[in-house]
Amino acid sequence: MGEIEHKYVEVNGLKLHVAEIGSESSTAVVFLHGFPEIWYSWRHQMLAVAKAGFRAVAPDYRGYGLSDPAPEPEKTTYADFLSDILALLDALSISKAFLVAKDFGARAAYLFALLYPEKVSGVVTLGIPFLPPGPIRFHELLPEGFYISRWQEPGRAETDFGRLDRKTVVRNIYVLFSRSEIPIANENQEIMDIVDSSTPLPPWFSQEDLEAYGSLYEKSGFQTALKVPYRSMNEEFDIKNVKVEAPALLIMGEKDYFLKFPGVEDYVRSGQAKMFVPKLETIYLTEGSHFVQEQLPEQVNKLILNFLKDNK
Repeated sequence: MGEIEHKYVEVNGLKLHVAEIGSESSTAVVFLHGFPEIWYSWRHQMLAVAKAGFRAVAPDYRGYGLSDPAPEPEKTTYADFLSDILALLDALSISKAFLVAKDFGARAAYLFALLYPEKVSGVVTLGIPFLPPGPIRFHELLPEGFYISRWQEPGRAETDFGRLDRKTVVRNIYVLFSRSEIPIANENQEIMDIVDSSTPLPPWFSQEDLEAYGSLYEKSGFQTALKVPYRSMNEEFDIKNVKVEAPALLIMGEKDYFLKFPGVEDYVRSGQAKMFVPKLETIYLTEGSHFVQEQLPEQVNKLILNFLKDNK
């Protein structure tokens, strides 16, 4: 990781940790992570886009990894994240950027593209399509043990996670989320108990990777991460025009458990998202899991680079 530089940028009164590589005069590509990820989840993509002549920028959201939390982390919102992204672009003198986003970062990327279309050259999302702004209600159609329902319950995930060190929490979530089935606990079982301690890490995720994630979450903990995304799914946005005019790409692993969410596979495969994102292209990776950018970096890098070059 020697080529990637790290710095802190003052944004909305907080110091955000930012990883960056590439010339400041080059077209910017801003990477937005999901959970339990962090800037580090983009390590393969950052090197690839910088080598191709782009400027790669990957922040840790407020309250994640090495970035400062808000004074009251339990009140953090998606709107805060969007405000931070806007201020970060200004602080780095980036007038317009491509957004590459994973997991709930896709929601942040598309909301940002709707609110600030003049700032966005294109959007690439991994694993999550465009979902119209407004409350997300998948939990209403799934059993009580659905992981999102459990993590929305104040105090429950804190108690569950608190039994383990942070590295083990990240390890368990990586094991769970790399499977093709939705994580659902039994009635008298917690989410962390679904994973047996003897279950190996995915083959593409090394012990070194786990140590990196563990050390980053050692600083931040999970308070902000539980608030955004899981306890902010009902957040409302006053957006009149819900059409994204920028070119867009969805990279979807066919073994991503998100496809099993009620109605999602039909929504993705039928192309309904193009009603909202007319210039959307969807590409499927047969063996791809929820962590497709870490699992299949060469394939994902090639798709991202083709998109960037076609829309530069």
